[in-house]
Amino acid sequence: MTTMFIAIHALAASGVVLLAPVQIIRRTKDRRHRWIGRSWVILMYLVCVSGMFIYTLSGSFTVFHALAIFTFGTTTVGVIAIRRGNIRRHIAMMVGSWLGALTAGTFAAIIPGREIPQLAIVDPTLLWGAVAAIVIAATVWVGYVLKFVPAQARSSSNSGFLRKNSMT
Repeated sequence: MTTMFIAIHALAASGVVLLAPVQIIRRTKDRRHRWIGRSWVILMYLVCVSGMFIYTLSGSFTVFHALAIFTFGTTTVGVIAIRRGNIRRHIAMMVGSWLGALTAGTFAAIIPGREIPQLAIVDPTLLWGAVAAIVIAATVWVGYVLKFVPAQARSSSNSGFLRKNSMT
């Protein structure tokens, strides 16, 4: 059962790590940003929740579990902030959550007793195959959103025009 949570955790974390730079680098914060951002938030929640079920090293609550709770909170605050129009707080919470995920992922990859280093030794083909599959999946998702999701809602420009003219 723990292996399933580790797999969910690793896959979702990889998506979090890969999607965030797209959000940060793209200058336009449009409908596509929201689509990718919502998928990023879902992945981050999967990372946090699945992480709560992983007890392979110590068998008890660790600093990683505390970070998962903290990150769940900061991600939620980021979502609430953008819903309320607080862009600075949104950016701070989301970038902070991403940097936290990068840091935790780095430690998970370099601590010898963790699953990633063990998999690199036992079955490197599986590890690099999984990495390739995740990169391809993230690339396909971003490509799909950027190609097929309209940057702006089509009806918003017309409804804004109608509202503006009906007020006069």
